[in-house]
Amino acid sequence: MTFLELGVAQDMVDALAGKGITAPFPIQEQTIPLAIAGQDIIGQAKTGTGKTFGFGLPVLQRLGDNPEPGVKALIVVPTRELAVQVYEDLVLAASNRPTKIAAIYGGKAYEGQIEEIKAGAQVIVGTPGRLIDLNNQRLLDFSKIQEMVLDEADKMLDLGFLADIERLFSKTPAERHTMLFSATMPGPIVALSRRFMTKPIHIRASDPDEGLTQANIKHVIYRAHSLDKDEVIARILQAEGRGKTVIFTRTKRAAARLMDELNDRGFNATAVHGDLGQEQRERGMAAFKAGKKDVLIATDVAARGIDVDDVTHVINHTIPDDEKTYLHRVGRTGRAGKTGIAVTFVDWEDLHKWALINKALEFGQPEPTETYSSSPHLFEDMNIPAGTKGRLKPAAPAAPREGAARNGGARGGNGSRPARGEGQGRGEGQARTERPARSGEGGADSARPSRNRRRTRGGGAAAGPAAGVTPVEGAPVTASAPQDGEGAPRRRRRSRGGRGRGEGAAPAEAAPAAE
Repeated sequence: MTFLELGVAQDMVDALAGKGITAPFPIQEQTIPLAIAGQDIIGQAKTGTGKTFGFGLPVLQRLGDNPEPGVKALIVVPTRELAVQVYEDLVLAASNRPTKIAAIYGGKAYEGQIEEIKAGAQVIVGTPGRLIDLNNQRLLDFSKIQEMVLDEADKMLDLGFLADIERLFSKTPAERHTMLFSATMPGPIVALSRRFMTKPIHIRASDPDEGLTQANIKHVIYRAHSLDKDEVIARILQAEGRGKTVIFTRTKRAAARLMDELNDRGFNATAVHGDLGQEQRERGMAAFKAGKKDVLIATDVAARGIDVDDVTHVINHTIPDDEKTYLHRVGRTGRAGKTGIAVTFVDWEDLHKWALINKALEFGQPEPTETYSSSPHLFEDMNIPAGTKGRLKPAAPAAPREGAARNGGARGGNGSRPARGEGQGRGEGQARTERPARSGEGGADSARPSRNRRRTRGGGAAAGPAAGVTPVEGAPVTASAPQDGEGAPRRRRRSRGGRGRGEGAAPAEAAPAAE
C-alpha cells in the first residue's frame, strides 16, 4: 500500500518521498481514506506509530491546493514540544503547495505568531492556553474553522486542559470535520467525543502494533544506588551500537545537574526542561534531532515531543510514577518498527512504584536486579566493552585556591613565611610607609617608627611602639620624630616566623635605651 493508493495528492506524496517516507503505517492506512472523505474519527494508537500524518495529510488535502488566506484548520496539542513536531511534519507535507502553517504556543513572543496569523496562515498548530489567549484578544478567529484535530487527548486530560478544550470546541462552527487521537480512552475523553463529534468511527490500531512495539524494545530494570547512577549511565553510553539516547529525570534540577556531569565526562549532552527558556529548549531539541548532540536529558514535559526515529536507548534515571508515563517515556525508542533498549533505575524507596508498573504491564519481574557500575551483568546486558570506565576524557584540574601563589612564592616553597629581621620580608629599604608621630607620643630618643596597624589578628597590641616605647637595641631606624611623654611596654615580642624581632630582642622593660 502506498500513500497515493490511499488517496493522498501527488504533490504531498512527492514531498514525503523526498524524505524517504513511502510506506504508510497501519493507523495511516485506516484513517487517511476515511478522513479525506470527511468522516469524523477517533483514532487510538500508541505513540510513534505515525498519527501525525494520519490526520495531517487529510487536513491539508481537504483545504485544497490553494486555500484562501485565513484560519481554516485548528490542530490542538498538549505541549510545546509536540506543537513544534507536528508543525514541522505538516510543513514537510505541504512543501509543494502554498498552504501556510503557523505554530502558536506559549514561551515565545506574541509578535511573530501574530504576524503569521495576519499573513494569512490557513493551518494553526497550537497549545490550548495561547490559542485561547489570542482568541480573547480577537487576534485569532475560530469562526471559519473547517477542520479540527485534537491530538494526544489523554495527555490533555492529565494536564488539566479539559475545560480549555471544551471552550475551543464551543468557539468553532458546529458543522466541521473533527478528528480526535489518543493512546488511551478514559471516560472524560469518550464523553468529549460524544458531545463535539458527529457519528465518529473508532479506529483502534493498537492491537497489531502493540505486540510489535513491545517485541522491538528490550526492557531492563535495575535497582541502583543513587550515588552510582552517573557512573552506570556513563558506561551504558559507551555500549556498542549505542545511538541517540534519551534520559528522563524526575526534576528539572536533576536534569541540569546530569547534563553538566555527562558533559564534564566527555559526552555530548543537552537538556530540555521547564527551567529553560523556550528558545533554549528548541535549540537543544534541534541539536539532538540533527545529531549535533547524541544525549538528550529531559523531564516529562518533553516526553511526547521527541519524535526521532533513530533513538536506540531510553534511560529512566528515576522511575516514572505510573505505567502510562513509563510507556510514553520508553516509546521514544523502538519507533517505526526499529529496535530499542529501555533501562529503568529503581531506587530502594521506589520499589512499590515498580511493583505497580510491573503488574500493570505484566513484565513478570517483581524484583529489579541489584546493579552497580562494576556488575558483570551490566556489561553483558548492555553490550559494554570490558574495561570500560565512566569517563571519555580526564577530569578537569581543580582551580587553584585564592592566594596559592602568595603562599607558595612569598612564603617559600614549603609555604612557611620567613621571619622578619632575618634578611627576608621587609628589610632595609622596604619599610612600611609610616604615619607622622602624634603629639605626646614617645620622647626625643624614640627613633622606632610607628605603624598604621594598631591591633594584631589575635586582638593583642599591634607591632610597633605604643606611646613612649623604648626602641630595641640593634633595631633599624627608619624614621624619627620628636615625641613627648612616657612610653608603655610592648606586648607582642614575637614575629610571625616565631623568632625574636631583630638580634638580641628583649622585653621592652629590660631593653637599654639606644645611645
